[in-house]
Amino acid sequence: MSDSGSECQRGFRVRGRVQGVYFRWWTRRRASNLGLRGTVQNRPDGTVEVHAAGEIETLEAFAAELEVGPPSARVEGVDGFESDGSLPIDFEII
Repeated sequence: MSDSGSECQRGFRVRGRVQGVYFRWWTRRRASNLGLRGTVQNRPDGTVEVHAAGEIETLEAFAAELEVGPPSARVEGVDGFESDGSLPIDFEII
């Protein structure tokens, strides 16, 4: 059970065909629509790394959306991890 209104931060590593298919742009749009703040970036290993902050229930809904991704992507898996550090006040593509 979580405290309503408390902000949490999570990281996600998305595997599959997720680069060159507008995944970062889609992620930024979905995160912004959910009121999350954070970053998304392509990694050299072909994955996409996401750091997001918001209410836990919203982060869980966002994680479920990352599991599907945009129509042009093929998500093979999403690995969650602890994330800390400073994030921007909105959601940015790095």
